[in-house]
Amino acid sequence: MSYATDLRVGGKWRLGRRIGAGSFGDIYIGVNIQTNEEVAVKLENVKTKHPQLIYESKIYRYLNISPNGQPVVGIPKVRWYGCEGEYNVMTIDLLGPSLEDLFNFCHRRFSLKTVLMLADQMIQRIEYVHSRSFLHRDIKPDNFLMGLSKESNTVYVIDFGLAKKYRDHKTHVHIPYRENKNLTGTARYASINTHLGIEQCRRDDLESLGFVLMYFNRGALPWQGLRAATKKQKYQKISDRKVSTSINELCKNYPPEFATYLRYCRSLRFDDRPDYAYLRGLFRDLYLREGYADDSIFDWTLMKNQDGSGASANPAAQASAPAQGGHVYTPHGPDGQDMGQQNVVDSTGLHHPHGAGGVPPYSYHLTPTLPGPPLPHMHHNPSMMKTTGNGMPSSSNRRGDPGAGGSRPVDARKDGNGQQRISRMRIPSLGRR
Repeated sequence: MSYATDLRVGGKWRLGRRIGAGSFGDIYIGVNIQTNEEVAVKLENVKTKHPQLIYESKIYRYLNISPNGQPVVGIPKVRWYGCEGEYNVMTIDLLGPSLEDLFNFCHRRFSLKTVLMLADQMIQRIEYVHSRSFLHRDIKPDNFLMGLSKESNTVYVIDFGLAKKYRDHKTHVHIPYRENKNLTGTARYASINTHLGIEQCRRDDLESLGFVLMYFNRGALPWQGLRAATKKQKYQKISDRKVSTSINELCKNYPPEFATYLRYCRSLRFDDRPDYAYLRGLFRDLYLREGYADDSIFDWTLMKNQDGSGASANPAAQASAPAQGGHVYTPHGPDGQDMGQQNVVDSTGLHHPHGAGGVPPYSYHLTPTLPGPPLPHMHHNPSMMKTTGNGMPSSSNRRGDPGAGGSRPVDARKDGNGQQRISRMRIPSLGRR
């Protein structure tokens, strides 16, 4: 791999090509000058109005401190954080494509087998984040990434810029119930209570996941593609459509476990601890009843193999047929809501450049871009990071204190499909390597 510049960060990594850009900064490939190991390098201008990179880096580090000495699975590790000239810089593990990238690669429809394998790992990631006293608050396909190499079947959770502490990590005293909160997260996947301005809690992350799973099943959600004069009006339209769409209607023609999952999430009180094992069990039992092999073969793996063997590359033809090794669950026929690739670009604003086989090789991107110009005024000036005595991230440098109930409106660049990454916890069955 060749690099246009010889800029270095942290005195250890050479900055390579840009792999993404978004409202909060750019993301580059970084290469260790001694080992040639690749990492992701996230940059944020020091003059940004609401800096969040230092807060996010502290959460990553906190989450990677195992409370029981066991390896933490599915959370990328921060290699370095500091300041280089005009930029706050975070170097972090480089991961593979996001689930949104892979969903597009699979023509915006996953087989039931793939959805169930993903659900099992995604519930585990959310459970782990909650166990460390944090909410993610932006659950969406863009924020879950697959690993690379031997971790290619592992789901990672990423982007904790909107994460918030929901309880004291020692006493487990829950934050108070509040109303009139701004919408924080991505409107498409936000829970109904989040739209209604209710303080988010554990149930909201899980309800958002339920919407993600039905998005994977259906190809689109009923509240996609709505138009309005202002973002506020658009969010209200999305909220109204969600409220008016019953769980039965949303999950029609799909296994009842998906409706059961959403009903359970909606039944939880504000400070209830969800029964994560029960939710995983719903999907694990369905997986076993369907007779799927415990082989960790996802739809995109099959499609890559098909492409390599000369299979048809016609997207329309491939989109109309279920992937091998699984099937789109339609016991009563199509649900009439298949929107195919209609929303690939217009609802997301994203264009995904693909690597070999059509799958994006890296997915630490917000909006993929061509390589950018050299970064100006880079010089090494490490930043001190504040933590509390117990290792918990201090939020003094971040707008929206995670421990004090602060929040931010959803960013304009995050509406529709949003952009972020993922984590995974090892499990004894589904999706196991």
